[in-house]
Amino acid sequence: MNQILDEARQLPPEQVADLLDQLTLSPHQRIEPAVQEHWRKETQRRIAEIESGSMARIPGAAVLARVAEIVGR
Repeated sequence: MNQILDEARQLPPEQVADLLDQLTLSPHQRIEPAVQEHWRKETQRRIAEIESGSMARIPGAAVLARVAEIVGR
């Protein structure tokens, strides 16, 4: 498992996104190619925004705290 994780961490962001899609989607669930292509482009756009600095990064802990606040926990 550690070897797989180490190798995955060295993949380019686009390949990581593709890997996550393949791991999280049911093997029996079919995604229409047009939808899949849209999400691929959206993922690339978001990665480019983060890498260019045009989108602010929000720490995960801050996001989780905000979610907890919204749902009242």
